[in-house]
Order: sequence, then structure tokens, then C-alpha cells
Amino acid sequence: MSPDSLEIAMPRLTRLTRLGCLIGLLLPLPALAQSPGDEWQAYESALADGARHADYWQAGWTTFYVGSLALNAWQASEASDRDDRYDARVGVVKSALALGGMFLDRQPHPDAYRELQAGESGDIEGARRLLTAVAEEERRRRSWEARLGSLAVNTAAGLLIAVGDGRERDGAINFATGMLINELQLQTQPRQATAAINRFQPARVSLGDMHLEGEYALLVGPNQLGVALRY
Repeated sequence: MSPDSLEIAMPRLTRLTRLGCLIGLLLPLPALAQSPGDEWQAYESALADGARHADYWQAGWTTFYVGSLALNAWQASEASDRDDRYDARVGVVKSALALGGMFLDRQPHPDAYRELQAGESGDIEGARRLLTAVAEEERRRRSWEARLGSLAVNTAAGLLIAVGDGRERDGAINFATGMLINELQLQTQPRQATAAINRFQPARVSLGDMHLEGEYALLVGPNQLGVALRY
């Protein structure tokens, strides 16, 4: 191809690419999907894996907080050092609050998986809506708002030790340790729904004699809900 012809072809390719993006964004997702059965199975598998992960996560962190509560309760009365007893009493309150949160604010995946199983098999629209709702809940549970409760509790605990008991360094360590544990708890939560929603899937767009082959994915993230195309 000569340099002149290359200069002419490039703008046409750019216009065609933009047209393909516009068509892909305007067409509904069911028109783009090529394998509804495979898509439904992928959603079912994501919720099943998420439910299993949620059960392990629930059992693991509940056990951790039960152990922490028992240890702090023992140290609150039996520790030989006065500062250790004071810190343990603060720890009892923190562990009890965290343990209560494990029971009151459960992961959505087990209920969502049961709802999917109770519904009509192969219902792509229903499965997609359910998975999108779970993915949005996963996003909420990792957002900065989800850290506010822990921030308030650990700040209060740190101030009790730093100001109330006159040990600034120990108060800072207590605050930092509590926030680190909370962050680990948040980051180990299930995220299978978000991964399944964001996964690229086969797509085909037809406009007359023009056919575009590619992939699409829903994008679910902090303050973000959209569609991505690649081809």
C-alpha cells in the first residue's frame, strides 16, 4: 500500500472503530451475547463459588473474633500487668462489636445463590440482575464508607488508651492494629460476582453487510457502572 493510500485508509478505520463502539454501546446486552447457556452457567458458578467463599470467610473471622474475645476476657482479669488488663478490657469491647457485626451483616452470596437455584434455570436476565446486585454489594463492602464503623471504634479505643490512660504510643498501636485487621477482613471478602460481571464475553454486532467480532464486559466498580468493548 502506498503512503497516500495509507493516509486515506486510516481515517476510515478510525471512523469504523468509533461506529462500532457506538453501536455496541447502544445495543442491549442480550443482542450481543452469543452463548446464553454458557453465560448462565458462568453466573451460577460465580454465585456458587461466592457462597462457598462467604461460608469460609464467615467461619474463619467468626472464629478469630471469638478467640480474641475469650483471650481479652481472660487477660482483663488475669494479666499481671495493669496496662495489659486495661488494654484487654478495651479489646473485649472491640471484639464483641466485631463479633456482633459478623452475625448481623452477613455476605449476600449464599442467599443470592439460593435465590438463583429457586428461580427458572437459564433465566439470563434474572441471573444477570442478581449477579449485578451482588457485585454492587461487594463494591459497597470495600468502599470507604465500609471503613467508617471500624474507624470510629478504633479511634475511640485508641483515645481511651492514649488520653484516658496516658499512653499515647500504646493507643496509636492499638488504633493501627485494629484498622489493619479490619482491612484484612474487608479484602478477604468474596468478590466472585464482580469478577464474573467484569469478565469479557463473546460479542457480535451486525450492520448490513458489516460484521464486527469482539468481546464485551460490564464494568462494576467504585462509582462506576458501564460497558467495555474490545475487538
